[in-house]
Amino acid sequence: MQGHGYRQPVKRPPSTGTLVFLRVLFVVVSVVSFGLLTWAMMLRLAIVTRRAADWWLFGASIVVPYFGLYLIGSEPGDEIHTTGGWLGLVLLLGGIVAAIAYYLAADIRHFHQAHLTAGYAPQQHPGPAYGYPPPPSPYTATTVPSTPVPTPVPPAPGDSTPVPPPPQRPAPARIDQVRAELDELSDYLRRQDGRPDGSREGGL
Repeated sequence: MQGHGYRQPVKRPPSTGTLVFLRVLFVVVSVVSFGLLTWAMMLRLAIVTRRAADWWLFGASIVVPYFGLYLIGSEPGDEIHTTGGWLGLVLLLGGIVAAIAYYLAADIRHFHQAHLTAGYAPQQHPGPAYGYPPPPSPYTATTVPSTPVPTPVPPAPGDSTPVPPPPQRPAPARIDQVRAELDELSDYLRRQDGRPDGSREGGL
């Protein structure tokens, strides 16, 4: 079995300066080409957003300008006189304006949300490898607080409730043993002197 490994890091969106440069570049290319390269702008948007609607608009950005140019080119003479010629001009110019407006709005909205997601994404920590315990949580307490020892509270001056005295500790048995040994030693010394009252002979 394998461990969890490392999670995928959050992909940072391009800088604001790069995004502004790309937007200006694609808009200028679309206008200078008279709508013939509008599909490049919509292709970039479809790749970035990965939405089905943007892919459909990318296809429309190819069909509409070329169809408008076909209608204008089918006009007899150098000037536009027929309804088909005017319709082709509207499709061409209207398609350029609509594509640029939609491209800028969708691109700005997409990367604005991407910046928010990258800014508020929680930090990912690598999971522990298989067979090793998980690292301690920073919120786990490392020390156990000691239980406070209750102390007797003296009664208030007006409180008549009697407070029981603290329990007396019994004297250790070692004191009794030492006392008995001292008594035996005293009797032994008295017997050594030969007098039961313990006084020495010839003493004053």
